Amino acid sequence: MPTSPARNDRSLEYTAYVEREEELERLETQAKARKSLLVFGPQGVGKSRLLQVFVAHQPLALYVPQLHSPRELLHGLLEALRSADAKIKLPANVEALSSSSLKGVVHRALETKPYQMVLDHLEGPSRVVTGIIKDLHYFGRTPVIFASRSPHMEDIGALQPLCALKSERVEMKNWPHSIALQFAQREAESAQLEATNLGSVLPSLVEWSDGNPGAILQMLKMAHKPQYQVGDQIKGHVLYLDFRMGRY
Repeated sequence: MPTSPARNDRSLEYTAYVEREEELERLETQAKARKSLLVFGPQGVGKSRLLQVFVAHQPLALYVPQLHSPRELLHGLLEALRSADAKIKLPANVEALSSSSLKGVVHRALETKPYQMVLDHLEGPSRVVTGIIKDLHYFGRTPVIFASRSPHMEDIGALQPLCALKSERVEMKNWPHSIALQFAQREAESAQLEATNLGSVLPSLVEWSDGNPGAILQMLKMAHKPQYQVGDQIKGHVLYLDFRMGRY
């Protein structure tokens, strides 16, 4: 399960994650204006990484990695509140509280500072979950930055009014070939991946991934496995077929 990023974690420095300056700038602009924002794009495009980099440099951003249930959402917000402010007073027996009581605790805490909720992996949230988010947003005047694969009802549900305008949405797309290849080369070097045919394999991985950074990273990870190596070469096509079949 994803975890909250460490505040000011230098390993998350955005300059090490190429070609996302525009999206990060949009996040920072919306946060400064106290407005909500939807970040959407295909799986593996880097939405979570972008949110984590953003949160690492925003002390009042409350990052919740997953929110499949009301309690998961509320406990995630409470954990983020504790991380953001060690002095904040929260009940010691939160596990025993009902969802309604938990929402009241979170609501009161949100009123103490200009927090913003950063909600990751939004996948068809239930009416109860969306109702809690909207209540915390409207009554606590707390902006929401959230990520999903699309802006459609099946992914963000009743939260659509929070990002109805074009200015309240930012789409993350796969990288063009040149940028994706630069990323693949850097990641292969970082992972100490060596092969005599690496110069031809990396462009192929980029082409097969359609420039999706998550797919590139997964195939590079697979390339280390013995079944995809013969001598000092990588069996790129076999690796790709297994990747397409989901045999990681």
